[in-house]
Amino acid sequence: MFYGKLNSLFNINIIKLIKEEFMKYKIAIIGLGYVGLPLAVEFGKRYETKGLDINQARIDELQRGYDRTLEVDKEALQKATFLSYSTSFDDVKDSNIYIVTVPTPINSANRPDLTPIKKSTESISRILKKDDIVIYESTVYPGVTEEVCVPILEEGSGLKFNEDFFCGYSPERINPGDKERTLTKITKITSGSTLEIAKKVDELYQSIITAGTYLASSIKVAEAAKVIENTQRDVNIALINELALIFDTMGIDTKEVIEAAGTKWNFIKLFPGLVGGHCIGVDPYYLTFKAEELGYKPNLILGARQINNGMSKYIAEQTIKELIKQDKKIKNSQVLVLGVTFKENCPDTRNTKVIDIIFELQDYGIKIDAYDPWVDTKEERKSFPYPLLEKNPFTFDKKYDAIIVAVAHDQFKILKREDYKNISTEPEVIIDIKGIVEKPTWSL
Repeated sequence: MFYGKLNSLFNINIIKLIKEEFMKYKIAIIGLGYVGLPLAVEFGKRYETKGLDINQARIDELQRGYDRTLEVDKEALQKATFLSYSTSFDDVKDSNIYIVTVPTPINSANRPDLTPIKKSTESISRILKKDDIVIYESTVYPGVTEEVCVPILEEGSGLKFNEDFFCGYSPERINPGDKERTLTKITKITSGSTLEIAKKVDELYQSIITAGTYLASSIKVAEAAKVIENTQRDVNIALINELALIFDTMGIDTKEVIEAAGTKWNFIKLFPGLVGGHCIGVDPYYLTFKAEELGYKPNLILGARQINNGMSKYIAEQTIKELIKQDKKIKNSQVLVLGVTFKENCPDTRNTKVIDIIFELQDYGIKIDAYDPWVDTKEERKSFPYPLLEKNPFTFDKKYDAIIVAVAHDQFKILKREDYKNISTEPEVIIDIKGIVEKPTWSL
């Protein structure tokens, strides 16, 4: 009898602890894109979590169990039993943790566009309460959280920073299309506006990140760490791209050179290509903006950006040259572009540099067909500024004067040389940007 009562008491205490853990955080994720949705799903498995997005169509799809970004499948969405969705900030006003995961793009002058993060912050400020914590994950230059967002939060709420409310910064490290290095398997940098809050933010992320966390000494350090991750990659790729341009003029195969150099233990093996997407092609401009604002000219970083941005034009020019070599007309010639996303096996077309190739060729009067099997929703097609073929071009009889393989989707990797020949006018012109075609006419 005694043991029965003891066991019952033990179970009651366990249930109480679980309930206390569940009630500890009420989390609102602001922005349900590539970054926000996986985060909302993981938190939604443990805590009361509300995902907020201004796109009603996006919310409707998620409630039906469909993620158009293909980052989270239906089964994973169903496992987030404590997650709900909304388009209204009124529905998240009882939260005590706000995590901002909205885009931070650049404008036409390559300057940071903080509009989404400012608007989100303004909306949060109107519902901010005492002891709430606002955590930013959006990529920014060092200082944005405390110098741009905090004043907005104070003004809108009437609360005092680090007395009534607090902030944190934990940069996103989502790699779209990567099914191995997913959110929980990537070390998460954390930070907070006070030592106590930093520990709370770190504890929060530790509860879902199996790979562990790294607690930075300050918010600015965490902001800077994020922005240099992709700046470093941008600079390294720019070097390889410049080498590729040099070797191309010499008639040397760049990939063969890289394979040979890669036999040395400390050689970093990178390959040339287009640099687009929401990270590498954008983040460096946040750092250069802040550097120039402080009076420093970041020549190396800006030079790398110039090289990488120029690759689309170079590829278009090489396509023209190959058409001329084969005695094919330029004006009104038919060219097929395979792949328009910024990377392989991913439906994301944001900041893709393939569109620059298309527009460059159009300036020569060339007729372009573009096909991408990954861009298959109406919403994604709307976001890409060029009409895409609805059907696989290898299934009908149209012939092309040149074919540009721009993205290494798995669907294109299985194609044989004969497949390209069947839809090409003689002689074939195959431009291979990604190194996946057997004996192309020209490759980067």
